[in-house]
Amino acid sequence: MPEVDVRLVDVTKKFGDQVAVDRINLEVRDGEFFSLLGPSGCGKTTTLRMIGGFEQPTSGLIELQGQDVTWLPPFKRNVNTVFQNYALFPHLTIFENVAFGLRRKGVKTSEIKSRVTDMLNLVELPGYEARKPTQISGGQAQRVALARALINRPAVLLLDEPLGALDLKLRKQMQVELKRIQQEVGITFIYVTHDQEEAMTMSDRIAVMNRGHYEQLGDPESLYERPTTRFVASFLGISNLLAATIVGSDGGYSRATLGDDTPIRLPTALAGGQAAVSIGVRPEKIRLSEPASEVPAGHNRLTGVVEDASYLGVSTQYVVGSRGGRLTVYEQNVERATRAELWSRGDEVQMTWSPDHSFVVPSEGEEPTEPGSGVGEPARTVPA
Repeated sequence: MPEVDVRLVDVTKKFGDQVAVDRINLEVRDGEFFSLLGPSGCGKTTTLRMIGGFEQPTSGLIELQGQDVTWLPPFKRNVNTVFQNYALFPHLTIFENVAFGLRRKGVKTSEIKSRVTDMLNLVELPGYEARKPTQISGGQAQRVALARALINRPAVLLLDEPLGALDLKLRKQMQVELKRIQQEVGITFIYVTHDQEEAMTMSDRIAVMNRGHYEQLGDPESLYERPTTRFVASFLGISNLLAATIVGSDGGYSRATLGDDTPIRLPTALAGGQAAVSIGVRPEKIRLSEPASEVPAGHNRLTGVVEDASYLGVSTQYVVGSRGGRLTVYEQNVERATRAELWSRGDEVQMTWSPDHSFVVPSEGEEPTEPGSGVGEPARTVPA
């Protein structure tokens, strides 16, 4: 098990009567790319700022590589931060921007030149040493800010939505580059974002935050395939949630019924001994076919009517109304040669999916009641 680089123990932050971070417990492992993901106001940036020393917690403990840094100022912590606005010095060259931290530490000129050159090579900006920040693009400025933050070899690099100002295409390119750079330098990255695709692309683990704590923590695949709360299921992609009642079990699978008595199967391990649940299935897991088509053995089946069809190029998004509820379905367009072959509004269809592609979250209004704290374990939530 890798060593823990950052540990938060019962960390709370209040601004007056407002609780921004609520008794969060968190461990970030050495050398991992860790993301705090959530909507605006969920506490992710405040958590990052407390790790960096820019905010002091109201209560709790913050450790960096085993050292209590709860009350230490930023310059006494072995961390650096990259912000969304980059904060480059416009009057300095790219070389001097990157070298700034080394010069403050009194590093020899020969070593500065060698380390700056190596760092600009790492971020793929060789030959840019003499340029000014006004002479480079937004993506290049982001790379310079990253080089400046990494050159001091911090134990942890904090990144507060650093790609937010970039256009979509460049942002996607930089996601790949950031992950490559993190793997090459081997430094722990803690990344704040509200973009679930960004977090999924880069992270080893993600803490999905809501109302001042994380609701679930895990690797991207487990969070997407097996969300444990309604918030995580809806924030991390699109989920179809169907109200159901568990009525029994059979051969490793539980049997449930929807509100219209439609039978549904799901892995027994997911039922958790609950009676009233919401059964979830992702849109891309569902297959559409003619109502009378043969259903694969053991698969779940719902019939419905297409209410809307949106052509998205690589896929088509359908909204299908059924007695069990309204479902969103994604169908890859490779399965149909022309738009004329797509399902149309008013078509009767059959929706099928494997029970193993289902997940279970509490029924509406029945979320658990305490914040969670285990590394790699789902968190529990507190009410607003």
